[in-house]
Amino acid sequence: MAFASSSSSSTAATPPPRSYASAIEALNTLQSNAATIAATRAAGGKYNDWLIPEMVEYLERAGHSQQELDRLNVIHITGTKGKGSTAAFSNSLLLKALADQENGDGTVSTPGPKVGLYTSPHMLLVRERIRLDGMPIDEETFTRAFWRIWDAFEATADQRARPEVTPARPVYFKFLTVLALHIFLSMPSIRAVILEVGIGGRYDSTNIVPKPVACGISTLSLDHQVILGNSIEEIASQKAGIYKRGAPAISVAQPFKQTEAVLRKAAEDVGAKELKVLPEVAESPVSSIRLGLPGPHQVSNAQLALNLVDCYLKAQGIAKSVWKDDGSPSEWATDALASARWPGRCQIVPTSSATFYLDGAHTSDSLALCAQWWQLESPASASDVERTLIFNCTNGRNANELLSAILSAVANGASYFTRIVFCTNIPYRPGARSGGDLTNNMVDSNEVQSLSVQRDLQSAWAQLVKPAAVDNVHVLPSIEDALDTFKGPSSLKRQHVMVAGSLHLVGGVMSHLKDAGALDEKLEAVQA
Repeated sequence: MAFASSSSSSTAATPPPRSYASAIEALNTLQSNAATIAATRAAGGKYNDWLIPEMVEYLERAGHSQQELDRLNVIHITGTKGKGSTAAFSNSLLLKALADQENGDGTVSTPGPKVGLYTSPHMLLVRERIRLDGMPIDEETFTRAFWRIWDAFEATADQRARPEVTPARPVYFKFLTVLALHIFLSMPSIRAVILEVGIGGRYDSTNIVPKPVACGISTLSLDHQVILGNSIEEIASQKAGIYKRGAPAISVAQPFKQTEAVLRKAAEDVGAKELKVLPEVAESPVSSIRLGLPGPHQVSNAQLALNLVDCYLKAQGIAKSVWKDDGSPSEWATDALASARWPGRCQIVPTSSATFYLDGAHTSDSLALCAQWWQLESPASASDVERTLIFNCTNGRNANELLSAILSAVANGASYFTRIVFCTNIPYRPGARSGGDLTNNMVDSNEVQSLSVQRDLQSAWAQLVKPAAVDNVHVLPSIEDALDTFKGPSSLKRQHVMVAGSLHLVGGVMSHLKDAGALDEKLEAVQA
């Protein structure tokens, strides 16, 4: 397989006005730069108290009331690890349940998509964040809705309650959240919507639905401490901020048991219908079924999705259960879980020159699970394999902790890998092509150009693997450069490429794989 090189691309011309390309350009201007993000984090406190009222104001300026959201029958999901996978499982279950209902009992509903899904980040295209019946919205739908919302914010700028601090248009993630909700509300056929939290929960832009059908929390661990708090209890409190009065509150069995008391108190304080903490994975009936998302850690995510969708079916009075009488998943639910897909998470992409093992794991816990998955798929005992690790992380994360998690989980430690590549998340060499959907302004450009994060990773690796040789470690400025490290290998061994540490990194690699024809439009592997 040949990857596209920078010489085969050129910088795109200025897109026509009101086109999809110009919409993406306009959207990218709403990304907060690194300095703004740092200032916002430092403000904390009083700034946080205004975030939800401000988001409600944006929704109203876009032409929708907060109460309208209740007719979307929202399943709201947060967590540190697995919230995206839980959303994917929930989406697959809902699609199967609603299709079976209409086919089985003659139910007649409004023609059109039935399930909306809002997640982040995207792998290749912004449109992936907003899905209808599992498929990203098309360019026409995105473009039409984008410019309608864009213009609405300009026309209502004088309606801001605090114009001195509230921008006329919301920042990137808030804008996309309003856009997604507008699209879902404008489709009368929608019967359920799954909202994945961006960061945290209590102050997240998605946390404006008054009466969700159910709220779920996947596995919690330490992450985004600058925003959410330095202790696991503080983080749990922020995540539990999505609980609502009268709505079932469900959590997976948490590795930090002290968080369950925090979740329980939060549920009681808000008047949630119940707090249900699911059994440990080893005790789960889900552990014995085949899941569409690989890895033993997906069992808890599938279990959470089953319980969330069960709440939805009961709330809607749909005479269908995700469970058999013996407590195991029903046949239709088992089929739905097996058909679930989620790009960039424990995904294998074979090509003619290498097999890629992609996972957006970016915490020490999730990286340990990712490395365990690599070992299952590419055992250290396989002597006919060369393994390349392509890795990056965002500034502020502990390089030693992240890399230690990988090294501790793989057999033979550093010798498991033939070469190590630390690169930025920039997909292509300078001048290769415009950023478009993959543009990320939320990083320090000086940091990227100096490769300071990558050099810190290199130093951390050298400290961890002493006295092992480190001459197989490379620091490179782009993903394109990283992929060049194993082009046309002189070795006759099979090439396995492990990519992790950042969803943006995985997305950049997937961009190259799609360019080369290894991924289809759904970002699924073309080769079986």
